[in-house]
Amino acid sequence: MKNVMLSWPFWALLSAAFAALTAIFAKIGIENVNSDFATFIRTIVILFAAGMMVYVTGNWQSPSAVSPKTWLFLVLSGFATGASWICYFRALKLGNAAQVAPIDKLSVVFVAVFAVLFLGEKLSLPNWLGVILIACGAVLVAYRA
Repeated sequence: MKNVMLSWPFWALLSAAFAALTAIFAKIGIENVNSDFATFIRTIVILFAAGMMVYVTGNWQSPSAVSPKTWLFLVLSGFATGASWICYFRALKLGNAAQVAPIDKLSVVFVAVFAVLFLGEKLSLPNWLGVILIACGAVLVAYRA
């Protein structure tokens, strides 16, 4: 079990499971509240949870030890996360969770394309086929006749 907990697939699957629960809990939670305010509440909870994780694991680092480039990209990542959450909660407020979540997961497709364009990562033909299938699958799951 220890080796499994050190593997990226274990943590990626947990991330996917928690992301699924996020959609279900959020859809129920935003029923009688503005989606932007719901995002604000969620952000406070995440801030508290992340702070507790740093404290419990003893992984605090001096902010001055973080390079300016790291600060820049972490701040940009934070803005992108915030924008994503605001859009996601608004979409959940307006649509069905079973339709919104698959379209949101097109982020997997965008990450693959952006990683090739901006990070110089290489994808093989089977990788590209998977990206195309993910895109098609997301659209098919979200489609309602």
